Amino acid sequence: MSEKIEILIAKYFSDGLSSDEIQRLMFWIEASKKNKRKLNDYIDLNVTIEQLKSEGQDDSLLWKHIESSYKVPVRKLNYRKYAAAASVLLIVALTIFINKERGVEFIIDAPAIVNNNIEIGTDKATLTLEDGTNVNLEKGQQYISDNLESNGEEILYKPSSSVKQEIAYNYLTIPRGGQYFVKLSDGTQVWLNSESKLKYPVNFIKGETRNVELVYGEAYFAVSPSTAHNDAKFTVSNLAQEIEVIGTEFNIKAYNDEEHVYTTLVEGKVKISADGLKEILKPSYQSTVSRLDSNISVGLVDVKDEISWKNGVFSFKGKSLKDIMKVMSRWYDIDVIFVNKDLESVKFKGVLEKSQSIEDVMSVMASSTINSYEINNKVLMLK
Repeated sequence: MSEKIEILIAKYFSDGLSSDEIQRLMFWIEASKKNKRKLNDYIDLNVTIEQLKSEGQDDSLLWKHIESSYKVPVRKLNYRKYAAAASVLLIVALTIFINKERGVEFIIDAPAIVNNNIEIGTDKATLTLEDGTNVNLEKGQQYISDNLESNGEEILYKPSSSVKQEIAYNYLTIPRGGQYFVKLSDGTQVWLNSESKLKYPVNFIKGETRNVELVYGEAYFAVSPSTAHNDAKFTVSNLAQEIEVIGTEFNIKAYNDEEHVYTTLVEGKVKISADGLKEILKPSYQSTVSRLDSNISVGLVDVKDEISWKNGVFSFKGKSLKDIMKVMSRWYDIDVIFVNKDLESVKFKGVLEKSQSIEDVMSVMASSTINSYEINNKVLMLK
């Protein structure tokens, strides 16, 4: 357990937590059952000690009870000086736990925030029309044309089944620090994550395969069924693979700076094809396609974690800080530097709201994972 978490628990019992500290403590509690057990141990010990105090027991007996609770020899401290900050004996118990696990006193490194220009991600995208015109789509701004309209948070194409043999394509590009929703003309819904690009027809030709391309990035698809479109199939392609949609909802993660492409099936069924290899996914399974040799592997995953970004949450379970910071850099449009390279492989488990500021996010991580960090303009340095 982090020393900083132990301090938050102590402050909790003395009603000394700020709103930010309450949030950090709650994130830590919800991160694992083990954390909840540790908190319960503290509560049980505190209640028992308070009961002994109410019965008039002297300090020596209380100290013996604390020692027996932790079953370790400890150095008796002058703990009366902590009375103003929190429950005296609870602070002693926390100090014992710190000494038991580390044998040393600790110093909390405060973050260095030189100039924080980091903004929370929001709804924004660039729409490239068939004639090459670029249209900036931003929250609070409307854009309307003959076949589509956007309110700044989503773009909706009007239903149409074209009989033309030539297809006109649009591109939707999501920058770092952005996200966007698009409803295609066939009714298919697509949520696009930060740093993503989708190519798609303005209208689909009636009876022919409906094909879109995830050029790069991450997207969640809820596909309009083929039964509603004269049995026309729906496919999603990118450089590493092609997906034939037999079912309805799935997530594709295909960032250019990652060695693998991940496809997670939520509902229905999809067929993955890569360089002659094929795999059919069932719900709750994820395929991993190597960009190097097109090898396909399939495994069971926690779907909620994989698609949490779509619902405004980052859910990390045992992810390395290196992988997590890739996600953070895209959403907050920042550069991340690992001053301490050992931190790249450190695991973090927790749930973070996408609406949180980078300082709030880093406070949660600093309470359990890293020692210190620095923010300078749009650069985050982990120490």
